[in-house]
Amino acid sequence: MIAPSHRTLETPLDYAALPREELVERIRRRKAERNAVILGHNYQRVEIQEVSDFLGDSLELSQEAAATPAEVIVFCGVRFMAETAKVLSPRKTVLMPDLRAGCPMADMVDAPGLRRLKARYPDAVVVAYVNSSAEVKAEADICCTSANAVRVVESVPPDRPILFVPDRNLARYVRERTGRTNIIAWDGYCHVHDDMVLEELERARREHPGALVVIHPEARKDLLERADVVTSTSGMVRLAQEHEALIIGTERGLVDRLRQQFPHKTLIPLSGAAVCGNMKLNTLAKLAWSLDHLRYEVVLEEEIRARAEASLKKMLELSGGWGRPSGAPALAGAPGGPRGCGCA
Repeated sequence: MIAPSHRTLETPLDYAALPREELVERIRRRKAERNAVILGHNYQRVEIQEVSDFLGDSLELSQEAAATPAEVIVFCGVRFMAETAKVLSPRKTVLMPDLRAGCPMADMVDAPGLRRLKARYPDAVVVAYVNSSAEVKAEADICCTSANAVRVVESVPPDRPILFVPDRNLARYVRERTGRTNIIAWDGYCHVHDDMVLEELERARREHPGALVVIHPEARKDLLERADVVTSTSGMVRLAQEHEALIIGTERGLVDRLRQQFPHKTLIPLSGAAVCGNMKLNTLAKLAWSLDHLRYEVVLEEEIRARAEASLKKMLELSGGWGRPSGAPALAGAPGGPRGCGCA
């Protein structure tokens, strides 16, 4: 029973009027009552990161949640991430605090469009980046992350064309790394990474000449050619553990997280404008409301869920199986050793 001062309120706006301390306490109490786990993506607001049980990338978080005894998963990220959690935890209740939190890149491809492309290339193998909807994953032969995309593509017989959806920048990066000329890329992109420009990188290098430049493979070719390391966000976390100064080419939320973990290190965003507004839609007020009202629940048709699970499983088996991720709690520091699956 929630104490009178913690009675359920009607709308997220009602919760937004409460003090931060009360919101945090409400979330703590209700999470225990619901047997819930809170997942916070690397790009979330700091206030969300601070109350999350796990921080990380989308697939990594979904695996963490599946390995817990929690009955309720609250995914503070965007829609495709919550869908992935539901794919891997079909018997758990999966919630999104704000239904508007979508991914523009994931929305650039849909299942009917992909089916039309498959009809044009009947011999092709479909590789779907995990940054895609459950319906698109259900149409794929195998999924990939930014960390294991090269390995996934290399597993496809050389004579088979590959339909790579939805990220054209990641597809180009994989094409160059593998030498595969038969990759047909969907014309999608992440606007946060695609909008970063070379002038920003050159300015950051001038101001911090000793810093290691690490850039996400969703960025454009001209930036990746100037990077010291091209890696996923989980790879960036590991590099932040190992180096004293980084210029980080990804969404600002990860830089905010790393600065909290490593306050004495020099961690510079490549672009101060690299902010995903969709990721920032989640707030403490919406999270408290979501836990109180069990909203908004993510529901998938079982046929779609099972087919999406099959494409994810194929990727994970290629990368070493369904081994449990690190298990490291969010506030205990950066994730531990390398994972078999890699992370987006």
